Amino acid sequence: MSIPLVQINDLKMHFKPSGLSLFKKNQQIVKALDGITLSINDKETLGLVGESGSGKTTLGRCILNLIKPTYGHVSFKGLILDELNSKQIRSIRKEMQIVFQDPYASLNPRMTCGDIIAEPIIIHKLIPNKIERENKIKSLLKTVGLNPNIINRYPNEFSGGQRQRIAIARALAVNPKFIVLDEPISSLDVSIQAQIINLLKELQQQFNLTYLFIAHDLSVVSNISNRVAVMYLGHVVEIANTFDLYKNPLHPYTKALISAIPIPDPIIESQRQRMILEGEVPSPINPPSGCVFRTRCPIADKTCSQTTPTLKKISENQHVACLKVS
Repeated sequence: MSIPLVQINDLKMHFKPSGLSLFKKNQQIVKALDGITLSINDKETLGLVGESGSGKTTLGRCILNLIKPTYGHVSFKGLILDELNSKQIRSIRKEMQIVFQDPYASLNPRMTCGDIIAEPIIIHKLIPNKIERENKIKSLLKTVGLNPNIINRYPNEFSGGQRQRIAIARALAVNPKFIVLDEPISSLDVSIQAQIINLLKELQQQFNLTYLFIAHDLSVVSNISNRVAVMYLGHVVEIANTFDLYKNPLHPYTKALISAIPIPDPIIESQRQRMILEGEVPSPINPPSGCVFRTRCPIADKTCSQTTPTLKKISENQHVACLKVS
């Protein structure tokens, strides 16, 4: 069996909330991630979904080694990132890139489009020759669907969709194998979202890329992902290939998310059964005992407060963390 491109083992990210004294006894701890184990295979897209505050972005940044996890480790191409020295990390860094959620905040307004894309090329010393570097930048702009002649223009001269294309070109500049897409279309107009999704799919085929696609909207994830992992309050509660997850969701939280996806046919929409979750998402400072979802779960009982479920294999393509599913 081939080794996954990215492997996450029992990853935990606990930190102290800002604004609290470092000298205070019994300091409260935010459990942003609390034992994540996942694998991402070469050339696949793993969708990562969940409500705001579930830990999706934190997981993406831990995978890229932008923040150090409290416990557990991430391996890339079989190499455990925590065990590498700074020179080795720098070498791997160009193979792992990120496209951020907000294209208005992720691009330096004082740099031209060309300089933004050139920056990672210069940092990693990939193309020392200035003319060759400019040709590479123009080629990247053309690849993401932009006019190469915009190389000397500034971010404020572009729309949100165009800025996100520039951000994607920047990520591609160092020839990565793996890209974290942190809600890359959530701040864009609906009319532009499909264009960016199609672009990402084309680039994946062209450059043999592997994606972690982070989103809160399951309907978006279904259009690009091979598999989907569902997160809730720092835990993965279900992971399955996309077809199985949508056809037969098993975890109550997944069922609720899928039932919230609107159906274009008004007759079917009016007849289907909706699963409405009651209450608010608990605080990661004080998560519920046992199953973290039990306070909002319609099928939870006393056992759920005493035992923390772990992901168990239900079928070849589906794993679920629920005591009531077998």
